[in-house]
Amino acid sequence: MNLELGNRESLILNILAEKGSLSVTSLARELDVSEVTIRSDLKNLEAKGFLNRTRGGAQSSFSRDILERQRLNIEEKSRIAKAAAEFVHDGDTIMIEAGTTTALIIRYLTGKRGVQIVTNSTLVFSNARLNPALSIILTGGIFRKETESLVGPVALKAISEFNVRYAFVGTDGFSIERGLTTQLVEGAEIVKAMKGRAEETWLVADSSKYGKTGFVSVLPLGEVNGIITDTRIDESALRVMSEVNLQVRRV
Repeated sequence: MNLELGNRESLILNILAEKGSLSVTSLARELDVSEVTIRSDLKNLEAKGFLNRTRGGAQSSFSRDILERQRLNIEEKSRIAKAAAEFVHDGDTIMIEAGTTTALIIRYLTGKRGVQIVTNSTLVFSNARLNPALSIILTGGIFRKETESLVGPVALKAISEFNVRYAFVGTDGFSIERGLTTQLVEGAEIVKAMKGRAEETWLVADSSKYGKTGFVSVLPLGEVNGIITDTRIDESALRVMSEVNLQVRRV
């Protein structure tokens, strides 16, 4: 699936993120195009998972923050997610933490059978619900709209009851000095819990996250098995990561 967005599609998502919902007529008037064009745009955006069409219009599926992050580094995120999905074989058990890159992994599991997935991500659920070959277990917990995640004691208890082969986790920033970091304490707890129940934990993050530091420290970088990132990652960063025996896969 091509996740690239045109200028008009981006404008539509910005408008919907601010106003919640709009009619085809008002969108056509605001963007100075025909209603036929708007309907076509809405159909494409719904297929990409960005919005829900309603009778005579559409409403945003996600918060403005999620929409903005989904539109960043789309091609890199897609390649990273595809590479992560290649780790997964028929009958595997995996955990997927909430995030815009991790959520894309589901789209590349098509054709694989008997995969059981434990996740705290409603984005993952949204992408997986139409694939009957996948078994999805939502953790439950407190819903955080800004991250489309389920967190808190209920989510942590659910995670503790499963054992999986792989955990795929995201981050708001990572570096050798600070490790994995995030903006939310609750998100850090989820990552730690998933790592504790997985044979291998892999960070999926595009190169723009390297060197950034979130509010909360999650894990030292050396405590994950590896990272799947894009080819723009700095060479000096690769050298430093090799010193902590971190496997790095660039795609």
